[in-house]
Amino acid sequence: MCGRLSLFAAESVVTDRFDATPTRPLRRRYNVAPGQDHAVVRDDAPDEIRFPTWGLVPRWADEFGGGHVNARAETLTEKPSFRDAYDERRCLVLADGFYDWQESDLGTQPYRFTLDRDEPFALAGLWERWEGDGDERTSFTVVTTEPNDAVADVHHRMPVVLDPDEEDRWLHGDRREREALLDPYPAAAMCAYPVSTDLGSPANDSPELVEEVVPESEAQTGLGDFG
Repeated sequence: MCGRLSLFAAESVVTDRFDATPTRPLRRRYNVAPGQDHAVVRDDAPDEIRFPTWGLVPRWADEFGGGHVNARAETLTEKPSFRDAYDERRCLVLADGFYDWQESDLGTQPYRFTLDRDEPFALAGLWERWEGDGDERTSFTVVTTEPNDAVADVHHRMPVVLDPDEEDRWLHGDRREREALLDPYPAAAMCAYPVSTDLGSPANDSPELVEEVVPESEAQTGLGDFG
């Protein structure tokens, strides 16, 4: 799964990295949640950064809302909600980190995942256009795959992370080229660490959320004293 994102790099860094210009000012985000707008680069406008809503709403849905946060890579060609978008409407979901929660007997502990190189990166995404009551809105979903060793202890799914040389193939490649990209990112090139449980509220969006903390399980048992 991929339930939260961050993108707080300076706008100039993001525009240089993806060679695209935002359609509105790009503000620093530390806790992007489903239902919120977020930065993507679409296949039909690769020189622009646009801001659809996270949670893909199929074009045939009766109303806009309650969209698909994630799309499993294994079933993109089968699910009606994703099949056409996979063929015709793909995007790069821009991030410099993603989060997920580890379940334990003591509760849930959020972890942040980043790449070991200090720059934004792209997740494979799909986007869709919805029209209703004279209104046109766009939304997106993050494609997920099996976890690598860096993620597996926290969650049984992870987003598809793209290398820079894979991004154009995701946007414009044929189906065989795209399918080759839907594998777990190398664990050795990723970092993972626990962050504050304040991440759980979408209302919280501050730099403190990306700082490493002592996991709640260690804090409660005192195990952190013996690290």
